[in-house]
Amino acid sequence: MASSIVLPSISLTKAAFGASESFRSSSSLGFKNEIRRVSRLNLEKSRVFMSVAVGSDAVVVDDALFKDYKPSSAFLFPGQGAQAVGMGVEAQKVPAAAELYTRANDILGFDLLDICINGPKEKLDSTVLSQPAIYVTSLAAVEVLRARDGGQQIIDSVDVTCGLSLGEYTALAFAGAFSFEDGLKLVKLRGEAMQDAADAAKSAMVSIIGLDSAKVQQLCDAANEEVDEANKVQIANFLCTGNYAVSGGLKGIEAVEAKAKSFKARMTVRLAVAGAFHTGFMEPAVSRLEAALASTVIRTPRIPVISNVDAEPHANPDTIKKILARQVTSPVQWETTVKTLLSRGLKKSYELGPGKVIAGIVKRMDKGADIENIGA
Repeated sequence: MASSIVLPSISLTKAAFGASESFRSSSSLGFKNEIRRVSRLNLEKSRVFMSVAVGSDAVVVDDALFKDYKPSSAFLFPGQGAQAVGMGVEAQKVPAAAELYTRANDILGFDLLDICINGPKEKLDSTVLSQPAIYVTSLAAVEVLRARDGGQQIIDSVDVTCGLSLGEYTALAFAGAFSFEDGLKLVKLRGEAMQDAADAAKSAMVSIIGLDSAKVQQLCDAANEEVDEANKVQIANFLCTGNYAVSGGLKGIEAVEAKAKSFKARMTVRLAVAGAFHTGFMEPAVSRLEAALASTVIRTPRIPVISNVDAEPHANPDTIKKILARQVTSPVQWETTVKTLLSRGLKKSYELGPGKVIAGIVKRMDKGADIENIGA
């Protein structure tokens, strides 16, 4: 997707970087490295829950700033579905990680850690709770890593980040696009808005196991022939070959499940989510997200953050806001994201947060991929 905001130059002020620097717009590796070098001078000792200022609101940023990024080390953050009762226990051994849950309680108005550790599962699985729980626990995992021997060096080496659906917010917080608190407020509202949109219509999601994307599309087409417009289905999560999630109206999802065997699918798994995420069913959530994003300070990330919508990094804060608002109704392009990272030379990646879903996807796409799980 071509960016709607591509401007000719970027001027980063002394207030932004602590030095008088003026850069011409460039997509070269040298420009990217200069941004990273200057950013790290100011940020290497900052913690993820601090508001990180990279640039100022007055700065005009070329959205193609990170276009030709060359990844070597990546942080990957999980999305909804990764939650599990008991997460957050390890984080309590690290003061900086434990503090994130305390700060979260003030924003959320309830004891998030208690729900993470004790459940019950049905409560933790709800959209309004699982999204903030995963966001906080994933950033707590960054602090768990920081506290271990050599952890800060690993964090400093990361030159690209992304996350699966909800995980994109976590990645943006890690990259300094917004503060921990502002990100959590957005995630809280996102979960509530998505739950409300799901409550407004009978919809669902199902994973199709064992087919490539073309076959899954054919399966969706066949199901759509049997249902009305309100029950249409589509591929919502492009995870990897053999694992795609389909979203849509309840009758359409039931038709997909009934026809899956005839299309040689190995199995279908109904997902424990509130409704048809990443489709037009989530349209009612968009305006609420747009309003919240409009009032949130978003800065140019200090490293590329790959979007779920178009599998590209974006630098302009206004573009990032538009992308995040569209994300809930757009299919997740995770397969393209991982393929691009690997093809561009990614050497090492880390999955930070609950579960090992992302590591499984990466390994399925490249058995030799070097990925490590960091839990909290």
